[in-house]
Amino acid sequence: MPGVNDGHQDVDIDLAGLFRAIWRRRGRVLLATVAFGGLAFVGANLMSPDYQGEARVLIESRQAEFSIANPVQSQTADSPFDESGIASQVQVLRSADLIKQVAREMKLYELPEFDPTTNPSAISDILVMLGIKKNPLDLPPEERVLKEFEKKLQVYQVEKSRVIAMQFTSEDPKLAAAIPNAMAKVFLSLQSGAKLDSNSEASRWLEPEIANLREKVRDAEAKVADYRASSDLLLTGETGGTFATKQLNDISTELARVRGERANAEARAENVRTALASGRAVDTLSDVVASPMIQRLKETESNIQGQIADLSTTLLDGHPRLKGLKSQLQGIRTQILGETKKILGSLENEATVSQLRERQLVAQLNTLKARSAKAGEDEVGLRALEREATAQRQLLETYLARYREATSRSGENAAPADARVISQAVEPTEASFPKVLPITIVAAFASFLVSCVVIMLSELFSGRALRPVGRRDEEFFDDVRLEIEPEVMQPARETVTRPTSAQAVPIVAREPVREPVMVAAVEPEPVELAFAEPEDDDFSIASVAGHLTADDVRVAISVSPAGDDGSANAVTLARLVAEDGRKIVLIDLTGSACPTQLMTQTADLAGITNLLVGEVPFTETIHADRLSDAHIIPQGDADPVVAMRGIERLQMIIDALANAYDTVLIECGPADVNAISRVTRARDTQIIISAPDVGNEEIIDLITGFGEAGFGEIVLMTGTGYPQSGTSGRKAA
Repeated sequence: MPGVNDGHQDVDIDLAGLFRAIWRRRGRVLLATVAFGGLAFVGANLMSPDYQGEARVLIESRQAEFSIANPVQSQTADSPFDESGIASQVQVLRSADLIKQVAREMKLYELPEFDPTTNPSAISDILVMLGIKKNPLDLPPEERVLKEFEKKLQVYQVEKSRVIAMQFTSEDPKLAAAIPNAMAKVFLSLQSGAKLDSNSEASRWLEPEIANLREKVRDAEAKVADYRASSDLLLTGETGGTFATKQLNDISTELARVRGERANAEARAENVRTALASGRAVDTLSDVVASPMIQRLKETESNIQGQIADLSTTLLDGHPRLKGLKSQLQGIRTQILGETKKILGSLENEATVSQLRERQLVAQLNTLKARSAKAGEDEVGLRALEREATAQRQLLETYLARYREATSRSGENAAPADARVISQAVEPTEASFPKVLPITIVAAFASFLVSCVVIMLSELFSGRALRPVGRRDEEFFDDVRLEIEPEVMQPARETVTRPTSAQAVPIVAREPVREPVMVAAVEPEPVELAFAEPEDDDFSIASVAGHLTADDVRVAISVSPAGDDGSANAVTLARLVAEDGRKIVLIDLTGSACPTQLMTQTADLAGITNLLVGEVPFTETIHADRLSDAHIIPQGDADPVVAMRGIERLQMIIDALANAYDTVLIECGPADVNAISRVTRARDTQIIISAPDVGNEEIIDLITGFGEAGFGEIVLMTGTGYPQSGTSGRKAA
């Protein structure tokens, strides 16, 4: 926008100002909203209605019960289709072959709805003549039907499911329901036919393959039998065992048994030998006690010992009878010892026999090991032949099972489609397009938004919706630098009465619309002043502020014949306009600098005189009001005589400010008509006479003088009266 800063001062968007701008133009926004909503309502009612029918198909694995070879396997075979499989089925439903079949069965080529050449539009004919559009007559009727059919058809997968929905839009509600049902029927027929064709082709291919495999299996099994016989690898009837293996196992078992018997015999013989050598009683040895001869000798020994004991009681030791019995007892013991030695010899012979048997078995075992090693090498080739025969046999069994399954599913209705219709399309009763109410609401809302956006953009580009950030408001216009040539000008008016403090000047209240700033009784003479409604006159500051805001006054010059009191009212006026949301700047051209003291913190600031002299840049003369959002260009501290020489440049400054602000208010103090004429050349500039406590004659003289000078609109602001809703400062002509 003109006059925006060059980067020395940040600016922000005034959101409240944007909304106020929209509210001020609410009539236009409402008119545009109603107009576009009405046009949308009429257009939607004039459109021919379209109806939409929908059918849904569930994709799942299906097969006839009587053809199930393995019921347990069939229960786990129904695995869900993946996403790519469902997407493939969607493309099948959208395929040209399926659509053409549906079109032929329903004779869609006879309906005008599917032939764009039946009622061609003038625009279409012109585009065809210019070569921009292809002539539809160049396409065959079937292709034209296919093209129109695809425009009206919508096929999609229902989210997170194996359901495919088919939607068709048509001007005829019956046709909108019939076409999706026909598509579902043709789709199921194609699926079933594809499965039947697959089974038939599988049967025809498996028949020669099975015959060839039977020959291969027979040859492989024959090779196994010949190799087994030639390699002496005949089976013994046990699982996986041959004769060589069985003999080796038997010899190993017998060898272990013989070694155990030999060890047992040697241990028993060693026990008997040790007993004899140590002189121990042999009747404690199990092998000796178990001998029948030893048992009889022991009985005889016991009898003789008994007789000796009986006779010892009556006979002496030298008696011949006792001597004979003792001699017999010694002979019996000698026989027992001899018999024990015979038992020891028998045990030693038994151990020797076991040792010889062990040697024979070890020799036989070594021989069988050599034969088993050769048999193991032969079994390697046998296993290879058996694996080949087993593989051929398994392949043959698999082909036979598949052949039987394919043969069982080759009959009519034996291969159901892997899909079923779960929702048939019904004849719609309401049109799917156009939806009159939603279209009207959307159009009205869109026009409302567009109108608001246009207003906000105009406010942003004009700069009225931007405001400086922080206290450095004097840099808001530092991109506008004026090279002003010095010219001579006179001071506007001598200083009248300088207020001693800011408290002595009336300050605007926070609710200016409901409370008057100043109350004074001024009765204008109806002969001299022509007001619109004399009985309801309102010359208050708030009324004038409302007038500036409502009429969008860009430049206004305030004349205060009462001096500083009128200038104070001008300051109040600027603050009220700022509170209404307008960006306003006040230029202090008074001689007393009353507005400068009321609106700034200090009086020694660069202002309009410095700007006219050319001492400071343009942006350093703009300052923020200490009590409102208004801005002020103070009087300045330059030489007034030198500054008056550049008075002709003042109009350029006002024009630059008018491009950046909503309202530019020039406070001239108690200036006359000639001085105001030098300030501005624009005769359409609004003149505000701030005249609290000023006589009617003086006011009439000022109004008459401005009228004779050619100024069009003059607003009287006396600070009296109470503001009313919708009123503004009264204009005097």
